[in-house]
Amino acid sequence: MRLTTKGRFAVTAMIDVAMHSGKGPVTLAAVSERQRISLSYLEQLFGKLRRYGLVDSVRGPGGGYNLARDATTVSVADIILAVDEPIDATQCGGKENCLNDRRCMTHELWASLNTHIFSFLQSVSLEQLVRQQDKPEVNVLQDHRALAGKKPEPAPVL
Repeated sequence: MRLTTKGRFAVTAMIDVAMHSGKGPVTLAAVSERQRISLSYLEQLFGKLRRYGLVDSVRGPGGGYNLARDATTVSVADIILAVDEPIDATQCGGKENCLNDRRCMTHELWASLNTHIFSFLQSVSLEQLVRQQDKPEVNVLQDHRALAGKKPEPAPVL
């Protein structure tokens, strides 16, 4: 099972909206700039997130997106399912026709993995992910990423 860019970007964008929605609706242009995700891609994702009931859109000047539900009630699984991201490690999509229209020997293993992954993703709330962003080590990691490509300064000699 591999989570594609669609699922990763959807989760990232939802964290961003949850972090910034206290000041009113969040524009996709702002999310695009902060997270370096294409605006047109975000528009596609947020159309699906809105139809799934995870965000509400506000039109007009000062418009943007707000969470439609409290962040404590939105799970990572909700976000991934909303953007049609399959959570499936089987080769057959759960149809049990993995090998010559029959179930392969490892089907149960991968189906069981699917159950565990989905259960884990359901157990992680958007609010938990927002709280993690306040940890100093997350900020340090983000700072290092922002400095990528720049020559690091030498460490001070004590």
